[in-house]
Amino acid sequence: MKKIRVLVADDHSLMRKGLKQVLELEEDIEVIYQASDGKEAVEKALALKPDVILMDINMPIQNGIKAIQELKEKGCSSRVIVLTIHEEREYLLEAVKIGAAGYIMKDAEADQLIDAIRQVYKGETYIQPNLTTKLIRDFDKMSYHSVRKQFEENSLTQREIEVLLLIAEGKNNKEIADDLFISEKTVKNHVSNIFKKIDVSDRTQAAIYVFKNHLK
Repeated sequence: MKKIRVLVADDHSLMRKGLKQVLELEEDIEVIYQASDGKEAVEKALALKPDVILMDINMPIQNGIKAIQELKEKGCSSRVIVLTIHEEREYLLEAVKIGAAGYIMKDAEADQLIDAIRQVYKGETYIQPNLTTKLIRDFDKMSYHSVRKQFEENSLTQREIEVLLLIAEGKNNKEIADDLFISEKTVKNHVSNIFKKIDVSDRTQAAIYVFKNHLK
């Protein structure tokens, strides 16, 4: 079995060691290096080319955000998951904007972190589910016209764009049906078509897709 090679970057020794112990209980994950600051994380990531990097934000010498930016600028293909104590929306926005593939809290369950690593390794984006409301807080201010051109590139119809924006607001199928005066079955069909067109597998990823495209 090919193992997912993980680099852990955190300035707390206990956190690094604890993560290594937890992650290496999994047969498909191995921690190949532990960095104590952002500068070391960048140097070792470029040299070792891990599949996934777990990146703390607050670190000495160079913080996690600057480290991610430098890795992206230098063409590092490693997928980065921000692992942090910060729930503030601004940190989440900045991390997603600069190209982090995941964002998860340090107090998350081990199963969530392991799931995040596996999803990100497969090329997906992972935002801890209870944090997605912070992403979508401003979506109600978005108009159909402000995102039409971006989403029409994926051949989304006007109705599908409307449904997608409502998904991004966190609404379920029944609420979307009520808002658009259509049946739940019709909404379900739209959702299925949307997921195929924008190549996502769940509502969280759909919300992230809207968020990322609206930033551009």
